[in-house]
Amino acid sequence: MPLLVAMASAAMAALAPDEGRAAPAGGLLDKVRQRGSVICGVAPSLAGFSLPDRQGRWTGLDVDLCRAVAAAIFDDPEKVTFVPLLSKDRFTALQTGEVDLLSRTSTWSMARDTALGLNFTGINFYGGEGFMVRGKLGLTSARQLAGASVCVEQGTTTELNVADFFRGHGLKYEIVAFKDSQETLDAYASGRCDAYAYDRAGLAIQRVGLAAPQEHVILPETISKEPLGPAVRHGDDQWFDLVKWTLFAMVDAEELGVGQGNLDSMRASERPDVRRLLGLEGDFGEPLGLNRDWAYRILRHVGNYGESFERNLGRDSPLKIERGQNALWTRGGLQYAPPIR
Repeated sequence: MPLLVAMASAAMAALAPDEGRAAPAGGLLDKVRQRGSVICGVAPSLAGFSLPDRQGRWTGLDVDLCRAVAAAIFDDPEKVTFVPLLSKDRFTALQTGEVDLLSRTSTWSMARDTALGLNFTGINFYGGEGFMVRGKLGLTSARQLAGASVCVEQGTTTELNVADFFRGHGLKYEIVAFKDSQETLDAYASGRCDAYAYDRAGLAIQRVGLAAPQEHVILPETISKEPLGPAVRHGDDQWFDLVKWTLFAMVDAEELGVGQGNLDSMRASERPDVRRLLGLEGDFGEPLGLNRDWAYRILRHVGNYGESFERNLGRDSPLKIERGQNALWTRGGLQYAPPIR
């Protein structure tokens, strides 16, 4: 092809609208587009992460990730079908295709990442498990729980973490397992066990729902690492990349100071990294099967990671959870995303 013709063709391609760019035939993205919505598995009722209001509208950190994926694909965060899943059912639902994406406070572990056929796409919350007990017991350390009965939720990492803790300290204990977090909390509240084991942030959230929150104490020990994040099935690399970079774009945007509040003004920025993020230079959406403004769509409809955290869990929420390890790496936390370039 003559050079001038090639240059003209390239220029026309760059100017042509890329709306509706299709995924490879048979890929999940193609099926999602044809269906018109993303099917997302979430926790049935966990304030700050996934919780429906009285009108049935879902909110939470995990919910925002689902909406961000829909925004990237459809430019519409409402094109999500939420499927509430118990812990014991969540991975089967993903494996069998009942859901396209699992965004449900799920711990990234080796067994889940390999033997269960899942791909974790990143970490949207760094946590760790601990114990809540009644203040009247006078306990100041989890090492004082010898002989305790411990309430846990079935199908979670908690049971193994509790076993490791008690075994490691040579303590006897008894596990009392229940089908979901609400049943577990109710059992603890009714006195069916001495301690409630759960993610420490989750314990703080659950304590608020007790009749007398001030009468319950979260013991100081963190007994495990709980990197929580969304997961997809093995076998579709493009879908894996799409969900992964949706989360990364939200984290990168916070680091670059780009969010819902200043999004349009930041389109005038001359910074190359900001321009790449907003689709003004390069076309980083193409390998994902998306439009060049995929990240702009996410930020316009959902916001960056920090905005989502503060709205659902942090200072702008009733929970007032500190960022801690979930702060950006530039602010003493662990949140760090690869660059868009």
